[in-house]
Formats: sequence, structure tokens, C-alpha cells
Amino acid sequence: MKTSLSWIKKYIPNFEIEGSLKEQGQIYTDALTLTGTKVESFEVLNEDIDKIVVGEILAIEKHPDADKLTVCKVNIGSEEIQIVTGAKNVNVGDKVPVVLDGGRVATGHDGKAVKGGTKIKKGKLRGVLSQGMFCSIEEFGGDYESFPEAPVNGVYIFDKSQEVGVSAIDALGFNDVVFEYEITSNRVDCYGVIGIAREAAATFLARDPKADYSFKEPSIKKTGNEEDVNDYVSIRVDDKELCKRFCGRVVKNVKIGPSPKWMQDALWKNGIRPINNLVDITNYVMEEYGQPMHAYDLEKLEDRQLVVKRDENFTEFITLDGVKRQIDESVLMICDGKKPVGIAGIMGGENSMITDEVKTVLFEAANFDGTSIRLSSKKIGLRTDASNKFEKGLDANNARKAIDRACQLMEELGCGEVIGGCIDICENIEENIQIPFDADKINKLLGTSINEKDMITYLARIGLEYNKDNNTIVVPSFRKDLHLMADIAEEVVRFYGYDKIENTLPVGEATYGKLPLKVVVENMGRNIAEFAGFSESMTYSFESPKVFDKLILDENSSLRNAVEISNPLGEDYSIMRTSTLNGILSSLATNISRRNKNVRLYEMGNIYLPKTLPLEELPEERMCFTLGAYGDIDFFELKGVIVEFLEKLGIMENLIFTATRENSFLHPGIQANIYVDDRYIGYIGEVHPKVVENYNIGTKTYVAVVEINSILDFVNFNRKYVGVAKYPQVTRDLSLVVPKNILAGDIVAVIKKNAGQYLEELELFDIYEGNQIKEGYKSMAYSLSFRAKDRTLDDEIIKASMDKILGGLEVLGIELRS
Repeated sequence: MKTSLSWIKKYIPNFEIEGSLKEQGQIYTDALTLTGTKVESFEVLNEDIDKIVVGEILAIEKHPDADKLTVCKVNIGSEEIQIVTGAKNVNVGDKVPVVLDGGRVATGHDGKAVKGGTKIKKGKLRGVLSQGMFCSIEEFGGDYESFPEAPVNGVYIFDKSQEVGVSAIDALGFNDVVFEYEITSNRVDCYGVIGIAREAAATFLARDPKADYSFKEPSIKKTGNEEDVNDYVSIRVDDKELCKRFCGRVVKNVKIGPSPKWMQDALWKNGIRPINNLVDITNYVMEEYGQPMHAYDLEKLEDRQLVVKRDENFTEFITLDGVKRQIDESVLMICDGKKPVGIAGIMGGENSMITDEVKTVLFEAANFDGTSIRLSSKKIGLRTDASNKFEKGLDANNARKAIDRACQLMEELGCGEVIGGCIDICENIEENIQIPFDADKINKLLGTSINEKDMITYLARIGLEYNKDNNTIVVPSFRKDLHLMADIAEEVVRFYGYDKIENTLPVGEATYGKLPLKVVVENMGRNIAEFAGFSESMTYSFESPKVFDKLILDENSSLRNAVEISNPLGEDYSIMRTSTLNGILSSLATNISRRNKNVRLYEMGNIYLPKTLPLEELPEERMCFTLGAYGDIDFFELKGVIVEFLEKLGIMENLIFTATRENSFLHPGIQANIYVDDRYIGYIGEVHPKVVENYNIGTKTYVAVVEINSILDFVNFNRKYVGVAKYPQVTRDLSLVVPKNILAGDIVAVIKKNAGQYLEELELFDIYEGNQIKEGYKSMAYSLSFRAKDRTLDDEIIKASMDKILGGLEVLGIELRS
């Protein structure tokens, strides 16, 4: 978005900034940026030019010693001077720009721009005195697109009415500053010069409240003859969802010609090439109000009708730039009685373009859905100034203002006769919203002590009215970014001045950060695993259905019920994993293929278990702590890592490892399920040899999985200090002859159950099978330690505990070894 300082001043009477144009530009830039309207850069148009006046050629003579040069007598108002020139397009009576002695032009002798300009001095050309130089529009720093009336490679010729002796820099509009802004998408009101001017007025009034810098919006006068626009054209909106408002007005007896100089100046400084009065007016209004407009040749519209609609039969359309665009039923089109004549909010069609022969014009100003325009613009590969504005979601109330303003300019500039009335299709006029106003809350939020009256004054300057009856701020429809009291507070403070806010300490109760329990447990798992020599592995949650066969899962295994991905990258990534085992085994296989002999890996990752198939709701996500290793490790060492992890979490009292054969992917004789209080929390074991073979690992591999969600209820970080024991420990050893089918865990459970309250430690220290033990049995030796906190235990208590333990073991067929 660009604006010139001169255009801004049109809406702020008496607005002046002290200093040179460069100083004015810097002051304006700093002030607007501090109040939230960020100025990216500014350009002083006269920075490289100086001492150029309007002169009138009084006489022209041939140079005595050069055929290509002429000697001109020129009136510059204060005196007559002589200039030698090689220009071919000058004649007696022409009024031209004259660079005086000591003046500067923006280009060098090669015609290229020169920073700081090129100084011109009087001197002799082939022996004849030349006291200055005529100059072209390029030598002002302009171009032929901005000044279409300027001759190419020739001296610029002013209109005959131009006053002699005045500054040519002023006459051509170069005594100005052009600003470029970075407007955020929420500030659609600042996509027009009016919105920028409103911000500038409020900004500089905040700096100097006594200044007469009040913002004045253009006064739109009623236009139109006694005729009725409905007699000229009919307009219908079929798609009211994508077109909230559509306004149309007609101008007849149109006279195409150049627009006035002031309008051309305003446009070229905003980066828009002047074309003719009709096109320039629509562009001027678009820049002024930020509301795109379009003009149609009414005679080219079939049945003198416009219809706004989408149609599946539309496939191709040629836009004003002559390019054939591919469209479909999703693109909103403007149509006449038989065909499309424009792509709504983007660009008109070649079939309804304005030519110099136009007699009757239909003006259109509408409000289209921003999302629809953005998608359509992307689909057809065309972005325009209009689409860029519509994408942001414009104020629907602006459309009527813009079309009335355009008709006013047509009438004032004598471009045609405006037909009475306006076709305005709008079912729901956007209402102004009201936000509760509380000065105390605003001050508390900002940490300020701004007077309530000052707040209301700041807000009034940007169009926000205070409703005393219900103590609210009335927000106009053009401020679509204001919804809450915090938004009002921001409006107040940006004009009060961010730099005036004093440092304050935070107000509120003291709080402390805390990680969720699940995250704490996961971090604990990572720390334990890494301390035990495991490295973290990360694998994809996407897998192939083929992994079920690699893991030799039973056909009816619930793990085969996986969520299928609707748009997979390929079959190898077509389902969400139901087990982390494939990922960890694949990583181990990769390591063994790289000849890594001892590898320990762990992963903390989710599995995805559908509640129903096909899916009716999101699947259950379970976080799994997975360990996998081969090489210098065995079942019991891996079990020790799991035990240490659970011990750190305070989950040891009711922890049970139960031998099982139900996990088909594990060795049938070396696997166990893990339980806490009868709740299943995971498994551990040696990987089945067939699975090891399927993954080409080629060595014994061990895995363990703990479901994090299943253990959260049992986590207990309460630790109580236990003092050093004052009384001695009593130990007893038990050497048992045990049937081979009895597990060590069963024996431990019996001993703990019958030992009583004084059992402190229990350790299996020997297992033996051989000739000295009868067939079908094994010898297992346990060490038991007893201790009381308040006294020394006597033999009777110990004997009673031992007798009860032996009685419980006899039930399992276990006897003392003699």
C-alpha cells in the first residue's frame, strides 16, 4: 500500500509537518509506525532535482556552428535567458521545464538515474552561451507510464495555461513524499487512503492535541438525473452466500478523455498508471476507499442484465489481459443475459471491456466473500489489486460509498450524465457492534492511569464513538479487527504512547510451573534407559500390513485391527501401527546389517488402537515405552531395567512378572506379562526365532514394552526417610527341593504371604539341578532377613514365621532339602 503526503493532506485540513521533505518523511514514518500503521519506507520525489522552473520559448534560431543544435530565447518569469538545445520537439510559444544554472536533474549524461542528481551549470556550447537546460520527464525522475502525455526522448511540454516562472517541480507534482506501508490483513480499513489519513490525523493530534488536524472524510453529494437506473439495467445476485452486496449505477453520454492533472498525480504516486478519465476514476476511488470497482460497457451486455452466480457449464473465460483462464463451478462469475463478462472480485472480461467508443457505462461496486476470492484467484492463477483487497474481507458498507463517490467524480469532471438511483442488493446491512467500556479495567490491563475522558477522545479520533447511555464503545463496520475490551485497550494505548507506559511488576498470585505426570514418567523412562546404555530410537507411526505376518501374529489377533490411512504414501505406510515392536526390530536389523555387535535401543512412541472398524471416532492412543537389544544382554538384565524404572516410580509393592505363552512373537519359553494389582501393563521376553529370522537379525534378541497410560494410576513419588536400624538383623537360609514346574515367583509370593511383618529382605542365591536331586525337581536356596524396629527378635518369633512359610510351601509340593 502506497500513499503520497499530498493525498493524505486532502483529508486533514491544515496538516503540516515542519522541516524539509526528507525530515517530514522521517517524522511521519516514525509517528505512524509507533501507532501501529507501519511505514516500510518513504521516497522524497524531489530529492535529486532542484531549480527547475516553467519557461516560455520566445524565439528559436539555428546554431551558427552546429546543424543539430538550436538557440532559444526563454522567458522564465523574472528574466529572459538563452538556452542551447538539441531537442526536436520544441516550438515558439511552448512552455517547458527549464533547469537553471546550479540546478540538478535526476539522470546523468547517459540517461540513467544518478543518486543525488546531476548538477547543471551555464556554459558555452560550440561557442554560444547556454544559461540552462530544457529537460524531459525522465530527468525529473519520472517515467512515461506515469506521464503518458510526455513525449518519448523529448522535452516535456506543459499545457498552454501553465503559469511561467513557477517551480516546474511543483507543477509536475514532484514536491512530495511517497510512503509505502506494511498493512496487516486485519486492518482492511487501511487499504484505502482514507483509512491511512484517519490514522495519521489521530496520530498527530495525539502528539499535539491543540493542532487543527481533524480528519475530514470526502463529502459525497447526491448525483443523478430524474431517470431511473432500473430502466437501463437489471441486476440479480443468485449466490448471496458469496456476494453480500452488489451496487450498480449507470452513466450515459460518457466522454472519454484524459483525467485532470491532480488525479493523474495521485495515481502515479500510488503506483498506478493513468489511462483515461473513466478508468482513472475507478482506480482513484479504489485507492481512496480501498473498495475495488469495475466498469462495463452497457451496450455490450446482453439483455442489459447482470447476474452474479456460479455455473458448472463455465470452463473457459478470456480476461481483460487477453489470457484464456480455466474456470469451474466453484468460481463466482459476473454474467450478462447469456454469457460470463467478468470473474467476480478478480478481473473483468475482454468481451465487455471499455473502449474509447463507449457511450453508456455501468459501474459496479460489490462485496465478495474473501475466502472464495482467494481460492478462485489461486485456481485460475491470477492475483490482482482487487482480489488482494477482497481476500482480506472488506466492509460491505463501503461499496455504496465508493460507487456514489465515483458517480460524483464523473459528474464533477464532466465525464457523463449520471442516471438517477442505485441498484443496491444487500439483504443484511452490517451493524455496528458495541463493546463494554471500563476505563479502570483498561488501565489495569495496560498498567497505566489514563484519564477516561482522554481515552474517549483517542477513540473518537479513529471513528469509535462512546455511547453514554449504556457505557459502550460503538465500533464502525470498517473496523473488523475490534471485538473485545482488550482490543479497545490496544487502540487507547497506541495513541497514548507505548513509550509512556512505566515499568510495573506483574500483578497476581504466585504460580509455579509443573510438568504433567505423563511427561514426568516418560522422562523418567528415558533417563533410566540411557543410564542402562540404551540409545533412543524414533520410528514412523505409519506401517505396512505386511508387518503382522513378519511378527507371526495369530490371524485373529486384535493387533491386526489397524486404522487404514485414506491417502497413504504407499502400501508400506498405509496403516497406523498397533504395536511398537516392528519399529524397534527394524532399527535393530539396520544396526546388525551395519555390523554393530552390541546394540540397545529404546523408543517412547504411541500406538493407535481403533475402538470400532470402520472408524466412527478417533482411535485410542497409548504411549509405549519399548526396549529392544541384542548382543551383551539377557532376559534378566532387561528385566532389571524394567524393574528399576518401575521402582523409581514407586511401583514395586504389587509388581508381578507372570510367565506366559500368549505372545506369539516371543519365545514360548522365555516370555512374561507384567502386572500391577492384576492390571496388565506390558510384556518382556526373547523374540521368537522365526521373527528374528524374518528381520534378518541372526542373534538372540530381547524386547520389553510398558504401556505408560496403564501405570499412571500407580505412580507414587512419596518417599519417607527410614532411620538406620537400631536392632540386629536375624537371617535364615532355606534350601528347598522344588518341582520343576514351580516358578520362582510362586515361591516368593508364598514366602512373603506367610513370613509376617518382620521379613525385611528375601534373596534367591542358588539354583541347582543334578544327580543329587531327584528327577523332576530342582534345588533352590533362599536367604531371608528379619528385623524389628523396636526390639531384638527372639528365636520363637523367627521359628513361628519359618514354620508358617514351610507350611505354605508344602501346599506347592516343596520340601526342605536334607
